Parts: sequence; structure tokens; C-alpha cells
Amino acid sequence: MYAVIKTGGKQYKVSTGDVIYVEKLDVSENSEVNFEVVAGKDDNGFYVGNPVLTTAKVSGKVIKNGKSKKITVFTYKPKKSCKRKMGHRQYYSKVQIENISF
Repeated sequence: MYAVIKTGGKQYKVSTGDVIYVEKLDVSENSEVNFEVVAGKDDNGFYVGNPVLTTAKVSGKVIKNGKSKKITVFTYKPKKSCKRKMGHRQYYSKVQIENISF
């Protein structure tokens, strides 16, 4: 059994017990969160939403909110002596999928 959920402008294929890193959710740690289900499969068949399944439910638990590793962004213009070096750390939420129901 698996489901395709939508959060943070992206879609993730998840099963029960999976741990995923998603864009930062506006909830605190150790709290319950529900996701919109786009598609899914269980023993009875395959389900596709238009655009989401209203009867399906995927719930998870937020384990941690944090920041990812720093990436370096470097921009320059050739032959102009113009360059800029920046860093960026993206916020994320670590979520464990607990229940999938159709």
C-alpha cells in the first residue's frame, strides 16, 4: 500500500512507516499533520484524484523542524569584475508517516 501526497508544491510517494523531509510545515514538533492525497494503491485497486482524493487520508507525525546543510551560491558576470558569493540554508520538517487509509 502506498500513496502520493502533495505538500510544499511537491509530490511524494509514501508508505506507512516512511520518514520524509518536506518543506517546512507550520506546526510544532511531535504534533499530528494530515496531507492531501493525489493518488494511491492498496489491495483493492489504484485510486486517482481529480485533483485530490477527498476520501483518502494520510497522517504523519512531525519529528523535527530544522535547517539543511548550507549550499554556496556564486554569481558572476564575465569580463565585468562583478561577482557575489552567498550561502543558503533551507528550512525543512522531518515527518514520519503513520497511517494511510482510502
